[in-house]
Amino acid sequence: MELKLEVIVLPVSDVDRTKAFYQRLDYRLDADLVVDEGYRIVQLTPPASTASIIFGTGVTTAPAGSVRGILVAVPDIEAARAEIAERGVEVSEVFHEADPFVRAGVEHRIPGAHPERASYSSFATFSDPDGNEWLLQEITDRLPGR
Repeated sequence: MELKLEVIVLPVSDVDRTKAFYQRLDYRLDADLVVDEGYRIVQLTPPASTASIIFGTGVTTAPAGSVRGILVAVPDIEAARAEIAERGVEVSEVFHEADPFVRAGVEHRIPGAHPERASYSSFATFSDPDGNEWLLQEITDRLPGR
């Protein structure tokens, strides 16, 4: 069986504000379709990604801002963080954790990139205007089979 992640649905409160936010981050606009008065679909794709995000009116019943931990891989965490900040988006400082995976909450975060810059070990976060949270993860050397 072949399964490819295609779309993540984001619950938002203001479609135009969210669209402008992601376009500021250079997400490609794939579609903005008004199907009828209560149904609008906006699809954008992050730079270099094969998966997209969708949000709109009548797309989901989830509370706006309720998505956490959308993980995106970046080759250089410091450069990615700086570029996001330069685009006027609030982004956390780079951090790592003692464990190889990120835990919920902030209590296990250690400031700065992983001391050995180990792949999969350095992170930063940012959120859209509703609070849907993205997690940047530096991946420089992929695990076998990835």
